Amino acid sequence: MGGVKAAIIGSGNIGTDLMIKIVNGAGHLELAAVVGIDPESEGLALARRHGVPTTHEGLAGLRAMPDYAEIAVVFDATSAKAHAEHDRVLRADGKVVVDLTPAAIGPFTVPPVNLDANLAENAATNVNMVTCGGQATIPIVAAVSSVAQVHYAEIVASVASRSAGPGTRANIDEFTQTTARALEVVGGAARGKAIIVLNPAEPPMIMRDTVFTLSQMAEEAEVAAAIAAMVARVQAYVPGYRLKQEVQFERFGANNPLSIPGLGEFQGLRTMVLLEVEGAGDYLPAYSGNLDIMTAAARATGERIAARILAEKEIAA
Repeated sequence: MGGVKAAIIGSGNIGTDLMIKIVNGAGHLELAAVVGIDPESEGLALARRHGVPTTHEGLAGLRAMPDYAEIAVVFDATSAKAHAEHDRVLRADGKVVVDLTPAAIGPFTVPPVNLDANLAENAATNVNMVTCGGQATIPIVAAVSSVAQVHYAEIVASVASRSAGPGTRANIDEFTQTTARALEVVGGAARGKAIIVLNPAEPPMIMRDTVFTLSQMAEEAEVAAAIAAMVARVQAYVPGYRLKQEVQFERFGANNPLSIPGLGEFQGLRTMVLLEVEGAGDYLPAYSGNLDIMTAAARATGERIAARILAEKEIAA
């Protein structure tokens, strides 16, 4: 049985890195098109060198391509604003959409946390990959939530300024809002907050993420074990994802409550996790771990969708 045909809309850094991951990876996806709007873009030129059909005429160009009817999965690596129109057209055409923008039209999807649940519902024809900060930090919040109720989660994503292209910069507001909401919906926090820092340091820094949670009291060893297990699950598709140091804990009780503006006095367990995400270097430099974790998560999601499509075809046959 052949693979499942897919297309990528967006020939910038994210779309191009995803393209390399798919064409070099062994899996169920068969890349049938890369779509851009600049005929001179490096991404489209690189796709052609890999034998992938291209168009510089956007979504209209994709729909005019001979194999369009056979394409089942479309990855959108453009912008939150553009995605709204892309989604409307693509789903009407019967495509499954994997959204790499912060548009948040479909359900938030973080592979090691809720991908299987989203696909089991068999209703998600658009899945949203949240944000780079969300892909890196939501698994940690979910791990803590699996042990104790998380009242508050705050993440700080620090990325190299060089790895933040025009699309990332245009979506800063959507990044913080989408990530904060996903910390709650997927991570299980009652309240979430997200901050992004674009670091201009030279040489460029590798992506760093700090995760703070305030939860009910729990056994520290149990929380640390849950976090370690989750890190291993993420590393299965993002090898450069790792803890920078041991998980830090602090307990607050009736005798030493933590006073938090807007939250009042907190009694429970504060957990701090420091992460580093190094990119695989498929197309982008290793310091662009923020982009790598998005494309790796999107490919893992697309592969799972493709496997489901092939299984359904086999059953039907």
